[in-house]
Amino acid sequence: MINFFKKDKDSNKNDISAISLTSLLVHAAKIDENYADEEREIIKNTLIKLGIKNEDVPSIIKKAEEEENNSNQILEYTKEAKNLVEEKKLILLEALWTIIYSDKNVDMYEANLMRRLSGLLYLDKKVVGDIKEKIKNKKK
Repeated sequence: MINFFKKDKDSNKNDISAISLTSLLVHAAKIDENYADEEREIIKNTLIKLGIKNEDVPSIIKKAEEEENNSNQILEYTKEAKNLVEEKKLILLEALWTIIYSDKNVDMYEANLMRRLSGLLYLDKKVVGDIKEKIKNKKK
C-alpha cells in the first residue's frame, strides 16, 4: 500500500502506522469541536507529503476518523510518530500547527496538545516554536 517508514515489507504494519498518524492529525482537528473541510484538506496534503499514495489517502483518512472516534487517548498514535525520521516529524508538526491555526485561534486544549506532543516526540523547543511562529504568521 505505502512505503511510509523504513523499508518494511509488512504492508499491514505500514497501514497501521499511517492510520495512527492520521488519527493524530484528526484528533488535533477535532479537539476544538470543529472538524472543518480545510482541516481535512490539510490532513490529505500532509499524508501525500509523508509519502502516502494519493489513491490510498481517502481510505486511510476514513479509517483514522473511525479510530479516533473510538479512542480516548493520543499515546497510541504518538508511538508511530516517534518512529518517524526527523524530517517527517517536522512535516507532521507543521501540519498539526496548520490544523490548529486554521481557524486563527488556539484554545487551551490545542496548546496543551502541542506541548504534550512536542515532548512525546522529543522535538527541540526552539524548532517547535519556530514552526509555530511560521504557521501563525501565515494565518494572519
